[in-house]
Order: sequence, then C-alpha cells, then structure tokens
Amino acid sequence: MGLLLLAACSGNDGMIELQNYVSQAVNRSPTAIEPLPEFVSYEAFTYSAASLRSPFDQPVDLSAQLAERASEVRPDENRRREALESFSLGALAMVGTLSRQGQRWALIRDELNNVTRVARGNYLGRNHGRIVNITETQIELVEIVPTGSGGWMERPQSIVLGATR
Repeated sequence: MGLLLLAACSGNDGMIELQNYVSQAVNRSPTAIEPLPEFVSYEAFTYSAASLRSPFDQPVDLSAQLAERASEVRPDENRRREALESFSLGALAMVGTLSRQGQRWALIRDELNNVTRVARGNYLGRNHGRIVNITETQIELVEIVPTGSGGWMERPQSIVLGATR
C-alpha cells in the first residue's frame, strides 16, 4: 500500500504544467509600462515672520510704555543707604512699636536677630522701600521696582506685627 501512494505522488503532471506556464510567459508579447511621473523638486519653506510678535503674546501698548518711561517714579540713587536695605522684606519682621509725644516708631528684627527702630520716611528692603505709615499692627511702605521695560513703578507692601515670612 505504501508503494502505491509513493507512486501516485511521483507523477510528472506538476512539472508539465510548470513548463507550459513558462513557455506561455516567454511567448507573450511585452506590455507597455507606464512612464514614471515627472519629479517635481521640493522648495523649502522660508518663515519670514520670525521677527514679528508671537501670536501668543499680548499686543504691546506703546503709549503705556512711553508714559512709563517718562514717569517721575525713580529711586534716588544718590541718597545714603540705610542698614535694613541690605535685607529682603522676607527677612524682616515687625516685633513691636514705640510711641512718644505723637511720634511712632516700629521695631524691626532682621535675619541676624538685630532689632532696629524705624520711623516714617526710613527705607528698608532691597527694592527702595520707603515707610509711609506705621500703625500698632503693621508697617506700610512703598517699594520702587523696575518694570522690565526700562521704567520704574511703585508697589505698596506691608509688614504685619508678629508675622514670620
């Protein structure tokens, strides 16, 4: 039985079929091949708006900038610096007040634990902070800070009694 199966699979029919297909393919007339599409060279994009304002930035108000530069607000660079101007406001704490004959002083502790008496008109902090008012519970001051565009602006600040920064 095994010999019968082996003889059945060894026929030349598959080889004859392959030879017929190859001879038909060789005798076939060649067909025309479509030409390749014409190559169009790529032109690189040149971004020409790099020097313009970003669309994600707010429009600049030039009149406000010019008014800011012409502003009278400026720190007095010629005045003598006071001791508490070498500390940031965060390093200073109000620890009390003193009053005598209508005059009020505040007591300020710096980060070196030195206590200094200050009055209205004294300066403290690194941003030209001038004391404008002293109450029993806080010191009100006005700092003169740069705006970033060449000008200066006043910024109110306060130091509260007993507040740790």
